[in-house]
Amino acid sequence: MQIRTGDTHDPRVIALLDYHVAAARAQTAPGSAHALDLAGLRAPDVAFWTGWDGETLVAVGALKALCASHGEVKSMHTLQTARRRGFGALMLGHIIAEARARGMARLSLETGSWDYFKPAHALYRAHGFVDCGPFEGYAEDPNSLFLTLDLARR
Repeated sequence: MQIRTGDTHDPRVIALLDYHVAAARAQTAPGSAHALDLAGLRAPDVAFWTGWDGETLVAVGALKALCASHGEVKSMHTLQTARRRGFGALMLGHIIAEARARGMARLSLETGSWDYFKPAHALYRAHGFVDCGPFEGYAEDPNSLFLTLDLARR
């Protein structure tokens, strides 16, 4: 997979992001979906990447800087037909490496707690993420799972 800086004006990227947001919101209780929309991904504190298998867009992912030492994984999604081929793991590895390169000591994320999100839970845990409490403006929510990775230890 080739990882590139994401173009939030590319219609293929917009279509995959629209699907990601719609699917996440359909699987999450009202008020508990925290996926970034296009405007959120275009914010100056967000770095966004796309993953390509040849000419096919297969994955997206973003890193939001919460402060100089803490980042948040955002907008992780792999095309349904490209799952179980390692693309999600490659994108997550890229985000982790970018966070380290930027000098961040901690990387956190929020994802859904429902069965639909279990494959994501497994991916994050396989990369060393562990449970944590809400961070940076999130509140306790039975529909959310909060995970963090200590970048200084790995």
